[in-house]
Amino acid sequence: MQPTPEEARRTAADAWIWGYPLLDAYRTTYQRAIDPEDPRYVGGFGRFRHYAEPFTPADTDVSTPNNDTPYSVAWLDLRAEPFVLSVPATDRYYVLPVQDLDTAYVGYVGARTTGRAAGHHLIAGPGWSGTVPEGVTSVLRAATFLVGIAGRTHLAGPEDVPALRAVQERYELRPLSAYTDTAAPHPAEEPVWPVWRDEVLGTVEFFTLLDFLLGFFPVLEHERGVRDRLAALGVSGTGAFEPAALSPEVRAAVDRGIADGRARLEKAVAATTVSADLFGTRAELGDDYIRRAVAADVGLHGLPAAEVWYGGWSDDDRGDHPPNGHDHDHLVRFPPGQLPPARFFWTVTLYGLPERGLVANEIDRYAIGDRTPGLVYDDDGGLTLHVRRDRPADPKEAANWLPAPDGPFGLVVRLYGPDPSVLDGGWRLPPLTVAD
Repeated sequence: MQPTPEEARRTAADAWIWGYPLLDAYRTTYQRAIDPEDPRYVGGFGRFRHYAEPFTPADTDVSTPNNDTPYSVAWLDLRAEPFVLSVPATDRYYVLPVQDLDTAYVGYVGARTTGRAAGHHLIAGPGWSGTVPEGVTSVLRAATFLVGIAGRTHLAGPEDVPALRAVQERYELRPLSAYTDTAAPHPAEEPVWPVWRDEVLGTVEFFTLLDFLLGFFPVLEHERGVRDRLAALGVSGTGAFEPAALSPEVRAAVDRGIADGRARLEKAVAATTVSADLFGTRAELGDDYIRRAVAADVGLHGLPAAEVWYGGWSDDDRGDHPPNGHDHDHLVRFPPGQLPPARFFWTVTLYGLPERGLVANEIDRYAIGDRTPGLVYDDDGGLTLHVRRDRPADPKEAANWLPAPDGPFGLVVRLYGPDPSVLDGGWRLPPLTVAD
């Protein structure tokens, strides 16, 4: 028996929020691992594609590009057997996070969590009960059969690219049978992958695609309520959902519910600040589905604050929003003992507005941080960063110069391995101060 129109509208709105991360994750999965015609295609499931070259102002198709930690990306299909992720020993910061199809993190392999020693990490799908072979460092148990990895590895600068590549090329993915040198199991049946189209997000086809994806996502006990409500609409994970089977009244109610869900997400995204901690494991996220949807919308593969903390300045101490390099010179003064407390490193990156891209400048410097060569600290041990359009005449100030555009800009701070004082609010960013 179909739900009433009122029930269908509520279910559609709640389920749109709940399911949005799955569809957004499938969008990237389709582009990267399924569609060989897409320029972003990595070569299929179980393969890494590494990015090592730093972004420049010419990369105008990327919003808020990050040169701190270039990506290593891969997608895995765990239906037939687990995969083993092998990493080398390295003295540089890296993280290879494993993310379920609904974007909850399964776990993290990296400098913060598993250390910098070489290791082999088994990634298993739902229900796997095989024997963990000798030599495996850790086991990550996914709740979905499709998972993604959007890894990052520290890049010190353009001259560091060859060394970065040498580390990335030693990240290895192998089916468990290849790792143990045993016979491979029978491969999982290849599904007819639905072609991704952006417009499905706003129509009842959203639930057609969601029904397909739920076939890769066994029901979790604490989510049985939302899954039962979806099943009442005919979205049960069989891939057989047929919108035409809904009565006209229920179908119209579903359309209204989709609009309700989209409006709810739009409102939540508008209220989200750059320092919001949106990402985490399933245990950390709980049933906060709007938080998960916002995270997928604003940064699908973002990292939790415990891994990297994001902050920044969108206005200055005079209230200019945004600050403008044409109108003023600016500075940021970190007092002694109040430098950004990060276990690994920190950076400040400047982006021109409204495009949020890197800004061309005479010294090709787009970010500054504790790894910047030649940084000059104040006599008292503090640090002053000079954010301005023109090169400072004082050599000490020029060493700490972050070039600004002749127009509006914003600054994003990233702390890799933030100190607990950052996470609990004990440490705060100083203001962006007008210097002239």
